[in-house]
Amino acid sequence: MSEGERQYALRFISGKYQGGEFPLKMESEIVIGRSSDLDMVLVEDMVSRKHAKISISGDQIFIQDLGSTNGSFVNGEKIRRARLKEGDRILIGTSIIKVVSVDSENTTENADEAKRRMAQVSADRRTSQARTMTGTIDEVPLPDLLQLFATSKKTGALTVRREDETGRIYLRQGKVYFASINDNQDISPLKAMYRILTWNSGSFDFGPAEEKEYVDELDEPLEMLLMEGMRQIDEIANLGPDLPERNATLLVSQPLVPPLRELSPEELDVLQLVYNYGHMETVLNKSLAMDFETCSILLKLFRGNYVRVER
Repeated sequence: MSEGERQYALRFISGKYQGGEFPLKMESEIVIGRSSDLDMVLVEDMVSRKHAKISISGDQIFIQDLGSTNGSFVNGEKIRRARLKEGDRILIGTSIIKVVSVDSENTTENADEAKRRMAQVSADRRTSQARTMTGTIDEVPLPDLLQLFATSKKTGALTVRREDETGRIYLRQGKVYFASINDNQDISPLKAMYRILTWNSGSFDFGPAEEKEYVDELDEPLEMLLMEGMRQIDEIANLGPDLPERNATLLVSQPLVPPLRELSPEELDVLQLVYNYGHMETVLNKSLAMDFETCSILLKLFRGNYVRVER
């Protein structure tokens, strides 16, 4: 199982056992499930009594689902049996587990010691909502997290918090149907979804959501949302360093020398938002276009001397 002196462990990066770690011993098997007599005990109702088995033989690690009710997933794919490598993410119940490389000196504890330590981690993190998943998007990127939820057909609300922003993505049977940021109704659900995908740090939790229907529910498949979101992230990055920060104050140039007739209706709409609100983020929120299109228009207005940033 080693490359040189490398050893591996299972690190819990989300769920009630988050922060726990279970060493993988050479030439061994680990049976995972809810039953108290197993090697790795995960006490939650979405985990079957005998859920999955991990086998280590030589330099190979395999996971096998043992006919569990809710399935076992590796990197978002439901599996019966799969080979694992460093960095792979396993979803069992509400726990996301990452295969990590560790120093050999950190793998000296036996299975009973690891089992007791896992139980202590769970006791320390005990909450009233056993099904709530928590973690950080620094550790589990949002696209990976959403793909896991989609494949396992989860229903609930994914809440992401960073600084003064709170984003929520709502799923029904694994399908994203709504998104919001700070409950701001100026931001369309599609725009909120794409903007949340740009976040690469912060904490998250996934739990039950009030089941309600929205007038403007999203209907796009997750794969399309992720692909378009990633495209917009790349396109905004390609606009270059001239784009103002989101907290920048914007002003319509005075006197306004360039002729308005050279602007399209969409560009005039953005110019009017600058005139009315004078704040970069508010303009982005209130624009009917997606952030990338609005940023592109703003950049043209800056370069054409229609708009300037207050220094």
